[in-house]
Amino acid sequence: MEYLPRKIEKLLENWIKRDEVILIKGPRQSGKTTLLKHFQEKYGGAYISLEFEDLSQALIKDPLLFGKRYIEGKFLYIDEAQYVKDIGKYIKILYDNYKGRLKIFVTGSGSFEVKESLGKYLVGRAVYFELLPLSFEEFLLWKDKNLYEVFVEYFEEFFKFLASGKLVQRDIIFEREFLRYWEEFLLYGGFPAIVKEENEKIKIQLLKNLLQTYIEKDIFFFLNVRELEKFRNFLKSLSFLTGSLLELSSLSKELKMDYKTAVNYLNLLVQTYVVETVSSYHKNLVTELKKAKKIYFLDSGLRNALLNNFSSFNNRTDRGILLENFVFSEFRKAGLEIRFWRTASKAEVDFIVLYEGNPIPVEVKLTSEITKSFISFIKNYSPERATIISLDIKKIFSRKLNNTTIFFFPCFYL
Repeated sequence: MEYLPRKIEKLLENWIKRDEVILIKGPRQSGKTTLLKHFQEKYGGAYISLEFEDLSQALIKDPLLFGKRYIEGKFLYIDEAQYVKDIGKYIKILYDNYKGRLKIFVTGSGSFEVKESLGKYLVGRAVYFELLPLSFEEFLLWKDKNLYEVFVEYFEEFFKFLASGKLVQRDIIFEREFLRYWEEFLLYGGFPAIVKEENEKIKIQLLKNLLQTYIEKDIFFFLNVRELEKFRNFLKSLSFLTGSLLELSSLSKELKMDYKTAVNYLNLLVQTYVVETVSSYHKNLVTELKKAKKIYFLDSGLRNALLNNFSSFNNRTDRGILLENFVFSEFRKAGLEIRFWRTASKAEVDFIVLYEGNPIPVEVKLTSEITKSFISFIKNYSPERATIISLDIKKIFSRKLNNTTIFFFPCFYL
């Protein structure tokens, strides 16, 4: 089996020798099955998919005998857990009776709320992980190992700055090569099957098929949404609102749907890792918006499939939106806590990264100019550090504004 590395693998390795069940959730086709089969090749044991009715029924009818069937291999990799209702109680039986003798991995698609469906049965018995589409770092590792080694040097500088405010000022090299890969990543996203495919027409068809399967299988079959056309219209509307404040009441009226339906649809899209909302940052200042949220897509390729727009980056009218969504997605995959800042007078900073409790303003723009809103946040909060991420930065450097160090960083090294 062809296996290309994922960063999650190192995290999982730390739990191999422990007893806890390893629960992995993520969107459809993010690589969960491939990951399980990789671990099977590495450690042995049995891989099963509960999508097959004979296996799911065997687990339901006699979980003890089911576990006994696989105990000799010491590892059991259970895929597609969403096909068994109340799967948690069966995994609990396996764990309680074969603890120390059978290491269990369980995966479920985003449509299967692992924490809710399994959490109540496996308190203290399980650890949770997410497997999302590839980050740009993983994408480069798959595409060009030598260029990836250069990328890591710059990538690590960014996170050193977040942690300590220290940085090494340096020139940008291989900009053309990085931009070529970066633009490909923005257009087609990070789902493994799409990344591996070289033919652009097939990439587009795969993305459209993924979108169609998601709606027809996850949304219709698992989540019991029957008005699929209404759901499609809602999802497509969100693609136009990317990076904007989300006014659900206005959107529901525009789409002629009940407000509760809109709320339900949004929750389903968040649960299935299609979109995420970002809350506003505030410290009890009356002028700041406290309840507003902004909307982003976890994968830009899926958004482009919704819009049916795979035009080159330079020919797009939504370049700024694509760039902002990219930064959000990379921050999210890196596990950063993200907010945005906006006041009633409409001063706004794209992102506020909460790093060890400290707010770090992040402005994302096609050009590297410092905006009045950015200055306003710095004057109000006096953060130790801030950063501007842009497309036109030709050298990594910093400058001081009051007591704040502003780090200028190119988007294609993130």
